[in-house]
Amino acid sequence: MNAPVADQEPVVIKKYANRRLYDTGTSAYITLEDLCVRVKNNKNFIVVDAKTGQDLTRQVLTQIILEQEIKGFQVLPTSFLRNVIMFYDDKMKGVLQHYLEGSMKSFLTNQDQMKSMLGKAVEGGLTPFNQLEEIAKQNMAIFEKTFSLFNPFGNMFGAPKEEPTDTNKKRNS
Repeated sequence: MNAPVADQEPVVIKKYANRRLYDTGTSAYITLEDLCVRVKNNKNFIVVDAKTGQDLTRQVLTQIILEQEIKGFQVLPTSFLRNVIMFYDDKMKGVLQHYLEGSMKSFLTNQDQMKSMLGKAVEGGLTPFNQLEEIAKQNMAIFEKTFSLFNPFGNMFGAPKEEPTDTNKKRNS
């Protein structure tokens, strides 16, 4: 796997008023599709307004997501999108950002482990869903613990506390 994006020096992409993107690293015009490929290849870049120098990276990444969704590669459920939109004017949006970032990091960390288990299951004719369920439970416990650090009011959602699983008991022993 490539070095993490944060460890790479970002290539500067200039966005012009005519919406063209210019890669200062290769001295060539590129497309949003080219940037999408770079993201998938874990290549670091920033997008700046060619005239003002304003950072436009978030807007361009959002535009790439929109184009992927339009093409039919729908990853984000409608209910998730509605919930995210509700947080834009909310005082808790900072908490949501940290939560989503932590969730994605945990998912990516476990992605290789899940692929390995699925590969072994297909080869051996087994169903790995018990193992996947255990990983999901562990992830949820991590997410809840992380979220509780940002929640000074305790359990806001009234969800009952889950008893530790056998795996958690062993790990904590």
